Amino acid sequence: MRISTGQMFQQNTNSILEKQSATNSITAQISSGKRVNTAGDDPVAAIGIDNLKQKNTLIDQFVKNIDYATNHIQQAESQLGQADTLVSSMRESVLRGINGSMTGAERQVIADDMRQSLEQLMSIANTKDESGNYIFAGNNTNDIPFAFDNNGDVVYSGDSGIRKSNVAAGVQVNTNVPGDAAFMNAPSGMGDYGVNYSSLQQGDFVVTSAKVTDSAAYVDNDYTYSFAFTDDGAGGLNVEVTDNATPTANIVYPAASFDASAPIAFNGMEINIDGEPEIGDTFSIEEVAQVSIFDTFSKVIALYESGDDAQAPAGQAELAQLLNNIDSGVNQMSQERSSTGNSLKVLQQYSDNHTDEKLINTSALSKLEDLDFASAITEFEKQQLALNAASSLFSKISSTSLFDYI
Repeated sequence: MRISTGQMFQQNTNSILEKQSATNSITAQISSGKRVNTAGDDPVAAIGIDNLKQKNTLIDQFVKNIDYATNHIQQAESQLGQADTLVSSMRESVLRGINGSMTGAERQVIADDMRQSLEQLMSIANTKDESGNYIFAGNNTNDIPFAFDNNGDVVYSGDSGIRKSNVAAGVQVNTNVPGDAAFMNAPSGMGDYGVNYSSLQQGDFVVTSAKVTDSAAYVDNDYTYSFAFTDDGAGGLNVEVTDNATPTANIVYPAASFDASAPIAFNGMEINIDGEPEIGDTFSIEEVAQVSIFDTFSKVIALYESGDDAQAPAGQAELAQLLNNIDSGVNQMSQERSSTGNSLKVLQQYSDNHTDEKLINTSALSKLEDLDFASAITEFEKQQLALNAASSLFSKISSTSLFDYI
């Protein structure tokens, strides 16, 4: 077979280029420390490497979300803890003020101290995060959530929005506590209604509960109901209940013998009274399903600032109701704080899961793409030797001429 000089030249050139390419490929692998630098190095492994890197990227984003959520939840949990401690101290002040041996001046001192504590509680509720956002404002984070209105009542300007963070595939965790849930919407200590006691009350009694017990029979007319105790003519008491319907009030519970051991039931409601009313005593109830811890303490302060009213029968009865509402508010804050604690526990669990998953992915990724340096260097030496041999041979053959043998 006859081989032309051109063919010989081309074959040797291709051989050298192949050896150079192989040498360059191994050099690139040694330089990067990776066996697979392009899909051409190992198409099957390249697909697996790409999938594992995408998973790790997603895990990194989940971890960032967890860090964000953890930071904000920890801040809310810390502030609720401070609020819980402060409210417990204020409750002790309320109990000190109930002491009958205290003078009006001493109760005024307690009221002044409680007013300062109330302002401190307001400051806690208006806490900002590191970005200047109000943490208890729901989604309305740019505006101060709690403030006193012209009547001295605390109003909430935030909303009930819950912000969430994706911490795993298909898993979201709350990252905030709305202010109304933490401070404003505690269940009424009385049940579904609140009590307004008459300043003329003479008997020693207190309404312990006023609840809707039969929702089928209950008719929500938005009425207040007035209770009146009258002489039954036999040395006992009757109790009668009327509503405030206009233009004429209606008797909803006709005068009947009063028995403190049995509830007064009408319109699907039951009202329980503890103690001994006297003839002529009255009180009214109005629908109050939820109470604010701020307004509850404001009412206590106002009662202690009113002189001896706190020691009157009506004042004592109102204080009993306010104490129930304080306990309900404390429970509400404690529940929200417990919720943040549960969220932190869940976040830690997912963080640990992501750490383990990334470790497994990284190990698998290493097996697919990391280079065996010993084998690579051996292969490099082989390719380098082959390249040198091909180059040397080509140099000798290309310089050979027939005229050298004539």
